[in-house]
Amino acid sequence: MRLQHVRLLLQKRDHLLQARGRVHAALTRVQEARRTVSTGPNKESNEKSKSSILGKRWKDTAETVIIGGGCVGVSLAYHLAKAGMKDVVLLEKSELTAGSTWHAAGLTTYFHPGINLKKIHYYSIKLYEDLEEETGQAVGFHQPGSLRIASTPTRVDELKYQMTRGRWHPNPQYFIGPEKAKELFPLLNIDKVLAGLYNPGDGHIDPYSLTMALASGARKYGAQLYFPAQVTNLTPRSDGTWDVGTPHGTIHAKRIVNATGFWAREVGKLIGLEHPLIPVHHQYVVTGTVPEVKALEKELPVIRDLEGSYYLRQERDGLLFGPYESQEKMRLQESWVTDGVPPGFGKELFESDLDRIMQHVEAAMDMVPVLRNADIINIVSGPITYSPDILPMVGPHQGVQNYWVAIGFGYGIIHAGGIGKFLSDWIIGGEPPFDLIELDPNRYGKWTNAKYTAVKARESYGFNNIVGYPKEERFAGRPTERISGIYEELKTKCSMGFHAGWEQPHWFYKPGDEAEYKPSFRRTNWFEPVRREYKQVMEKVGVIDLTPFGKFTVKGKDAIKLLDHLFANTIPKEGYTNISHMLTPRGRVYAELTVSHLSHGEFLLITGSGSELHDLRWIEEFAAHGRYNVEIVNVTDEVGVLGVAGPLSRKVLQKLTSEDLNDSAFKFLHGRRMDIAGIPVTAIRISYTGELGWELYHQRRDTSALYNKIMQAGEEEGIDNFGTYAMNALRLEKAFRAWGAEMNCDTDPLEAGLHYFIKLNKQADFIGKRAVQQIKERGLQRKLVYLTLETDNVDPEGNESIWHSGKVVGNTTSGTFSYSTNKSLAFAYVPIQLSAAGQKLEVELLGKHYPATVIQEPLVFTEPTRNRLQKKGEGAKV
Repeated sequence: MRLQHVRLLLQKRDHLLQARGRVHAALTRVQEARRTVSTGPNKESNEKSKSSILGKRWKDTAETVIIGGGCVGVSLAYHLAKAGMKDVVLLEKSELTAGSTWHAAGLTTYFHPGINLKKIHYYSIKLYEDLEEETGQAVGFHQPGSLRIASTPTRVDELKYQMTRGRWHPNPQYFIGPEKAKELFPLLNIDKVLAGLYNPGDGHIDPYSLTMALASGARKYGAQLYFPAQVTNLTPRSDGTWDVGTPHGTIHAKRIVNATGFWAREVGKLIGLEHPLIPVHHQYVVTGTVPEVKALEKELPVIRDLEGSYYLRQERDGLLFGPYESQEKMRLQESWVTDGVPPGFGKELFESDLDRIMQHVEAAMDMVPVLRNADIINIVSGPITYSPDILPMVGPHQGVQNYWVAIGFGYGIIHAGGIGKFLSDWIIGGEPPFDLIELDPNRYGKWTNAKYTAVKARESYGFNNIVGYPKEERFAGRPTERISGIYEELKTKCSMGFHAGWEQPHWFYKPGDEAEYKPSFRRTNWFEPVRREYKQVMEKVGVIDLTPFGKFTVKGKDAIKLLDHLFANTIPKEGYTNISHMLTPRGRVYAELTVSHLSHGEFLLITGSGSELHDLRWIEEFAAHGRYNVEIVNVTDEVGVLGVAGPLSRKVLQKLTSEDLNDSAFKFLHGRRMDIAGIPVTAIRISYTGELGWELYHQRRDTSALYNKIMQAGEEEGIDNFGTYAMNALRLEKAFRAWGAEMNCDTDPLEAGLHYFIKLNKQADFIGKRAVQQIKERGLQRKLVYLTLETDNVDPEGNESIWHSGKVVGNTTSGTFSYSTNKSLAFAYVPIQLSAAGQKLEVELLGKHYPATVIQEPLVFTEPTRNRLQKKGEGAKV
């Protein structure tokens, strides 16, 4: 059947819809032919029989048991064994590649809009290039490059935005015009193309052959792969190890890794976890020989038509293309969530449905006209597992010792190699080799229920090729159960942002403001309202909802001892607060928290909303390993937080309490339990704005009453709300670092300028102490600097390229517009020789290089510093 006739033929569905068995058989024939043509005879065609556990010695113990024999699980087995780990065992319930791997389209690309996921893609491609030589197993790797097509001006901006975020990585990537795009892909309708993003080295690989090559390598290095060997039960021991039950016996494992694809929920349920995953129906179409394709001298690059929302690549002498339907048309396999995956489902497919993808078929025929006369020889509709935000869940799981996951892969083929290496390094080395918090399984919590998972996965699938704006918000499934006590009062007054399930005001609008969500690569409708909020805090007093903070209490006989081991700063005295950092053994910045010593041996720890369970898992892990006598409680959902900041904040709050709030009585970085308007709070004199202010911690049920009392008390002072956008501008003017931007597991505290918080002379041997001492002795190679920029209608966001003398020399970490100087402002990492104040650099924004200057930080002194300097000046006059 020809693509141009599909619309008519859909009226005769019996001629189009194929039974699962016929589709399965057809796909198998295509794959076998593809492997024979592109890779030659398969050296492991009888892989299953050779790897049957029959005749193999069953291992009763293992250091790591990997559950799941798809490409991700097998890659992890390969990397662990290659790195020297003994007793690596992989258990697969049926046969290798069963599930989603075997029917995948096999796309590989250097591109990713994120930052460190680029490293995952890069490693995967480099591994796949060498895997055949290493293992002797052909992998069918084609590298014709790939081309992302921009067909609207906004898409051109998007490609330029991605170029500056990509230049400081080794991944090859080029911004090209229509003529070059036509040269690379001669069959394009050039009238539809404004620009392109070209990644040489991209392409596609045969998923089956890739997995078999990884399996061959895993065995070569000593791993055991058992199948069929279904895991029937998982039993934790008191020492944190596991008994893994199968029909063939039990294996005692130091750790287990769930890499079971769309069976991940079932495995999670064995230990009482509900992983937020759901299978999605993904379809792709394979054509027969296309004469114009056959006549080409070299293979076409893969194209991704961003507006058409599909990918297209060459498949032998034909074409293969796969669309991503809108959230209204796409289909979820929700019954697998409610009723479980059918026990025998492994290498089966779903029934295809061309109706759902006709819009994309027509877009593809417009972009590549030869498709109109192409014959369809196969339509594949198979399950792919999605998490709510489309990204996989990778790493150790909070609340369960030695349980790791590598699940939820919507793009498992390109991720498999890099994730295998990443997890292997983490498991063996005891810390992540680089920051990938966006994949942390602990970014989800109890608020991530099945309903939320389904609606977000639907949205994420439909948004596969949506424009990737900075400060993007997605609205499906909101709000969750995580709303503060003033959500209902504020939701019609502001633009809310989503933070780890919470709704939090980003900016507030007044009559005359353009109120709707209006994303842009340039300054947009929130720019002037945020200026107004900035002035509110600098000149008067503002209130911000900080309830999304992660909040933990730590108390007990060994509380001080544990925290002294975890944190590089000294432990604050009773009644005091400080900023402290948890470092990794290699001296990287794992987390930043506010530590308050409330009473003897009782602490309140505060972290950012996105780090809640990420940080809690680390604390719990070291508490368990060290057998510290402590009680750690996550009180995030029970405790609300309001921030009150600005020069008039003391005057407003003093009206509501009998406590003396004067500077001498309630000093900066002090905290105490007290009443505000008769409501019990833990008040801490601290503010991320850098201005005079307090954070008020209280029972979440009291938030509305507390907020309204404060707003009423501040009417005379002109009190008003402010959001996180204004707070970001305020913190950057004060040169306050942010975890996840200026510091993370990619950075050490010295290059990040955190010297003041790292007490190398304290007696406790805190985690990372020796590593930081060694870093200090070696000297720094790069340094975080503070930049002002001369821009026009665009501001830095972070992760843009820094140029000097025609070369990329570094990257920004975060940025904003400075409302006090009317200039753009950014933090950036640059080589140490380019870090002196006065150094001239350039920052690339939307394809243009803007002049930047390294300046002495901060741009604006904090309120305590201003007071100290004022007193010093007054003293000098006397």
